[in-house]
Amino acid sequence: MVVLFLLLVLVAVVLGLIGAAADDLGYLLAIGIVLFVADVAFFAMRLSRRARRRPVR
Repeated sequence: MVVLFLLLVLVAVVLGLIGAAADDLGYLLAIGIVLFVADVAFFAMRLSRRARRRPVR
């Protein structure tokens, strides 16, 4: 799962760099930002769900 998170972060960064560097490709920057935010939100949700499953002793 961590590998998927890192891969999506890498794709978001590459899309963001291409979108920021090239003229008329601002939509790639927007896609990269949205992908990064969604990836971080999904990873945070998985971490919070995992933290709540502690066994009762």
